[in-house]
Amino acid sequence: MEITAAVARAPKSQLTIEKLELDPPRSNEILVKLTAVGICHTDIAMRDQAFPVPQPIVLGHEGSGVVAAVGAGVSKVKHGDHVVMSFNSCGSCESCLENKPSYCHDFWGCNFAGARADGSSPLQKGPESIHGNFFGQSSFADHALCTERNIVKVRSDAPLELLGPLACGIQTGAGAVINALKVGPGKKFAVFGVGSVGLSAVMAAHLVGAGTIIAIDIHPERLKQALELGATHVVNARNESVVDEVMKIAGSGVHYSLETTSLPTVIRQAVECLTFRGICGILGASPVGTHVSLDVIHLMTALRWLFKGPRPVFWAPLLAFAWALLTWLLGHLAGVNAILRRSFCLSGLLRQVQLEVLFWSSLGSRL
Repeated sequence: MEITAAVARAPKSQLTIEKLELDPPRSNEILVKLTAVGICHTDIAMRDQAFPVPQPIVLGHEGSGVVAAVGAGVSKVKHGDHVVMSFNSCGSCESCLENKPSYCHDFWGCNFAGARADGSSPLQKGPESIHGNFFGQSSFADHALCTERNIVKVRSDAPLELLGPLACGIQTGAGAVINALKVGPGKKFAVFGVGSVGLSAVMAAHLVGAGTIIAIDIHPERLKQALELGATHVVNARNESVVDEVMKIAGSGVHYSLETTSLPTVIRQAVECLTFRGICGILGASPVGTHVSLDVIHLMTALRWLFKGPRPVFWAPLLAFAWALLTWLLGHLAGVNAILRRSFCLSGLLRQVQLEVLFWSSLGSRL
């Protein structure tokens, strides 16, 4: 079928809106008509080859929509179901068999290879093959293919236009707090960077009853939002010494810190803010080859932990966390709206991606 998609053809170049051909769903595949898709920093990082994904490629991995067709072997969803698509996994490795698909041994191949497991792509433009299957979906388009392993059915009354980022940004921030770090009642928590991931972490920390929630960023409007969504304190990293300010607030340091920016300087700050036996989680998608310098004595003398990539266990059997988070978010739509803020048509995606690039470039130059 003919679809409209945004294609990334070269690093640091504008996406182009193009007409492509999308294969009909195979036996194990699901065709979704997109209602909305979020823009994540990871999409920009992939376009600009922070990770070497093949190009030309259709990116997008926070897609929500309605099932348009299913393959003969699909039983999880049916035509007309409202769904959200997220990351893909192989289903056969040790992690997947233990219901930890976010730690799939072939996570790279399933999500960044730009092809199905057999090496084929579902996308073409005449004789030209366009890489697809990004995060098992490639949802910068009006239609996308996925499988049962990376799709979740949601309530028909859930606002699909808001649920796309539940697939990555929101579940990553919330899942890191609830499932990975396991922040508990009364604990001290700091999050570095309060974009969609960081603000979701703030909301989750508030949900689980953290006693002190410190939001760190360089943008006053984001810090204001963090206070509205549950932060007890904020630190403007542009004007203040972050580690000193966190220590003033938290005493010996925080029990948990979460780093969302991918910047080595900020990663170090997040570790230096930990108290004894504290744990730091790192979520940012740093370019391949990025190195971080840490004080080993600071880590070992107080049993401080560094936790890379605490991905949420979101697509486990019964989807308990997915449903709990979705139910809670539906009761806090003002907070979700505050995080997402803007919507636009597919053609508006091009300008928004460029604005995100300018923002991250500016952030990197200031820290």
